[in-house]
Amino acid sequence: MEEESRKFTEADATHKMEGAADGEEIDPESDPLNEPLLKRSRTISSNALAMVGAKVSHIESLDYEFFTGFIYFTGANFLLTMSAAVLCACFAPTAAGPGIPEIKAYLNGVDTPNMFGAAPLIVKIVGSIGAVSAGLDLGKEGPLVHIGCCIASLLGQGGPNNYRLKWRWIRYFDNDRDRRDLITCGASSGVCAAFRAPVGGVLFSLEEVATWWRSALLWRTFFSTAVVVVVLRAFIEICSTGECGLFGTGGLIMFDVSSVTVRYHLIDIIPVVVIGIIGGVLGSLYNYLLHKILRVYSLINQMGRIHKILLSLTVSLFTSACQYGLPFLVKCRPCDPSLSAAECPTNGRSGNFKQFNCPNGYYNDLATLLLTTNDDAVRNIFSTDTSTEYQIPSLLIFFALYCILGLFTFGVAVPSGLFLPIILIGSGYGRLLGIAMGSYTDIDQGLFAVLGAASLMAGSMRMTVSLCVIFLELTNNLLLLPMTMIVLLIAKTVGDSFNPSIYEIILDLKGLPFLDAHPEPWMRNITVGELADAKPPVVTLHGVEKVARIVEVLTNTTHNGFPVADDGVVPPVGLATGATELHGIILRAHLLQALNKKWFLREKRRTEEWEVREKFTWVDLAGREGKIEEVAVTRDEMEMYVDLHPLTNTTPYTVLESMSVAKAMVLFRRVGLRHLLIVPKYQAAGVPPVVGILTRQDLMPYNILTAFPHLEASSKGREKEN
Repeated sequence: MEEESRKFTEADATHKMEGAADGEEIDPESDPLNEPLLKRSRTISSNALAMVGAKVSHIESLDYEFFTGFIYFTGANFLLTMSAAVLCACFAPTAAGPGIPEIKAYLNGVDTPNMFGAAPLIVKIVGSIGAVSAGLDLGKEGPLVHIGCCIASLLGQGGPNNYRLKWRWIRYFDNDRDRRDLITCGASSGVCAAFRAPVGGVLFSLEEVATWWRSALLWRTFFSTAVVVVVLRAFIEICSTGECGLFGTGGLIMFDVSSVTVRYHLIDIIPVVVIGIIGGVLGSLYNYLLHKILRVYSLINQMGRIHKILLSLTVSLFTSACQYGLPFLVKCRPCDPSLSAAECPTNGRSGNFKQFNCPNGYYNDLATLLLTTNDDAVRNIFSTDTSTEYQIPSLLIFFALYCILGLFTFGVAVPSGLFLPIILIGSGYGRLLGIAMGSYTDIDQGLFAVLGAASLMAGSMRMTVSLCVIFLELTNNLLLLPMTMIVLLIAKTVGDSFNPSIYEIILDLKGLPFLDAHPEPWMRNITVGELADAKPPVVTLHGVEKVARIVEVLTNTTHNGFPVADDGVVPPVGLATGATELHGIILRAHLLQALNKKWFLREKRRTEEWEVREKFTWVDLAGREGKIEEVAVTRDEMEMYVDLHPLTNTTPYTVLESMSVAKAMVLFRRVGLRHLLIVPKYQAAGVPPVVGILTRQDLMPYNILTAFPHLEASSKGREKEN
């Protein structure tokens, strides 16, 4: 205490000596530091001093308006998040998240129930508006892809299930193949609407979501995105007066950076490579951490609707607190004198220089990035010729915050997308690297931000061609194309060496049986016959089968396909007598239709084609609804027969039992099969025509390794030897 008092006295003496040296007369009584703290003054002093601990310190009053603004800001975000979370948790759980993994699974051949109905569509639209307006770290791009697929599916089937239109021309689209093509067009349209990138939308469906592609689908998706662009342009023209809020800002080019001339030399390849490597490493790290968090979130979400809503609200409160409080940590910056008073600072809903808590003529650069719309945040950080507008501490806080928010926001029960959070994170470290490399390169900091965003997207999502075109259409700078291509290729290569893409991780977490394009190496070491031996015996039906047998099979099994064979067929010349003919495969849904329609025969005979046409319509055979428990069959009807020949697919895909699983998986995926029949290598009397059936679940790697654990060990041993 005495030591501190002595230092304080010495500092005071030094202050007096400096004042005397300047020729000023020092009045001891006028120095506020010499006045007793309890002394009353007849004049109002602006210098408030108080004893805080053992020191005399300047003090100031608290600003309670800060808390009022924080309460309004947080409360509005809280209510918007609650509306989105309640809709998703209570009315359409499939509307939560981006929906892209489920779309990938459907286009891979997996029936994802309740994914493309009217309820998910409405909840997705309203919930996306609420979640984005709440300031959460999520984008509208993924939800728009899901919305486009829902609209395409509803148009193809004539509306919701309970209110379908029965027009004859709709029947041409009410099948799995045409519905798959329509949903592919819907996905392309959604990406086009989100980024205003028509070609990028087509390539996104080709590269990322569609498993099967053909030339006819190419022009159909291109036509769909062209219509989207025309409609978007029309609405932008209508809203040019500003009556539609922020819609249409920037025209069809959302983040235009074409105003800057891209100048780069051979030496500039070094920072470009560095950005690609950083993007690949950070992207794989992001996938790893997000995987861990999503596993925890899944446990919380399984507890019920209330826990889903509480988790969403907790993330909303944390986000609002960070967005409102962190800008107070940075210093205000003076506006550029060349800008008008209306341009800098701004207090409105849109602008590049947010005043926040700064005096007139100053702006808060961190508030400019945080307290604005997501599109404006990207537009600001992508802006070119702005090397002095953002401080390094602000960019570091921005980058760290969105890394945290990007991990903890995705997975809550609201419609959300991954594109925009990843763009914000990548643009943050890209701009920081641009500042660090400023004296070594002529590339603008805004272009570094663009390259950083592209690298992180490639490092996390592992897309290249579609991302390159999307960023080209977003930024409208063709000169940036070579560097973008290099960054994307490097980031994807680096990311692939660590873990799968983020969508593959989500597919695995959801348990969706997605067949990869490339089979595992150890799949060459096992045949489909060996795989069939590890399964229960195949259940075969006769061409004319007893009703009791059909009911027994449907009741005791969960199979969706059954081989149909006829015994005692007169064979062609050269074959043994008493051969068995494989007629084809019949679906479970068609067996249920036969039972529901009471299509029974009193004698064991084959029916004519006209009899089938009178009993069944295309609507009956296209549906998949129904359960065996809902079918009522009398005891007398159990003794009757059903002719399965007209309802059987007589041209099923078959493979020999000696074929490797690797080849069978490639065939199954590329052709888009549901069932693959395994036939014996040798045909003889007494040999069954079918030895097994392969389904999607049978070809999943983890299912095969469960039955044959030695395959992976032997494969790893060979790799070590090589």
